[in-house]
Amino acid sequence: MPRIRLEGPDDSRLTDYRGLTDSQLRRRTEPAAGLYIAEGPKVLRRAVTAGHTPRSFLLTEKWLPEVEDVLQRFPGVPAFVGDPDILEGITGFHLHRGALAAMNRPAPRDLEAVLEGATRVAVLEDIVDHTNLGALFRSAAALGIDAVLLSPGCADPLYRRAIRVSMGSVFQVPWARLVDWPLGLGLLRESGFAVGALALTPGAVGIEEFAAERHGRLALLLGTEGGGLSQAALASADAAVLIPMHGGVDSLNVAAAAAVAFWECRDRTPVGGTDRPL
Repeated sequence: MPRIRLEGPDDSRLTDYRGLTDSQLRRRTEPAAGLYIAEGPKVLRRAVTAGHTPRSFLLTEKWLPEVEDVLQRFPGVPAFVGDPDILEGITGFHLHRGALAAMNRPAPRDLEAVLEGATRVAVLEDIVDHTNLGALFRSAAALGIDAVLLSPGCADPLYRRAIRVSMGSVFQVPWARLVDWPLGLGLLRESGFAVGALALTPGAVGIEEFAAERHGRLALLLGTEGGGLSQAALASADAAVLIPMHGGVDSLNVAAAAAVAFWECRDRTPVGGTDRPL
């Protein structure tokens, strides 16, 4: 496999890795260029296990043994190797995990394919914080959510920080965007999903009461970090649902609330006489 030793940060072949700390720039350029950045050995392995292919690798000498198995799977893909200060000069930050890959962005998934066989889905409206988005995907993978649907205003699940926080779960949980928002929520109801909207609104039912209804197919709708769900999204739901609070706290962070809701509303369809395993 080609190992290219870097003598300095000024190499025209490293365009994919420049300015990684400029989130505004990367959000514009990465989807347009058909790429995303994977960081760290665990994330790299999960990306290639999901069938994603690298354009190139960028790493320090120290981390070569950690990703040797990944590099060997792609013998024709260049691996740029340099000292930590050179890599920091290229990317704009110190690589604690020592290895990056510029990956080919997969084609968007078809909504019907994402929903096929799903019984529990999360629907996110305008979640713009990449840390929250990554945490949501990690909880979705861990707690039995079969798919994640995103409004047009949601952040990019394949942005580097979202991938890192999710520990690569964005490659594991199928996801798609509902381009026609919020009318696209009607497609869920047509497919037999009950839609529960997490919202602090009059008439909302407790999460335990809602989960006790044992919906065969269920979509949990979660809103933006600040204002919550829009009125249009709320109007598209079958029920408003809340997590009872104590100690004078009115609500949880959206990622924490999602984890509670995912667990409480998990698919409990009996399998061999027990709850469906997660």
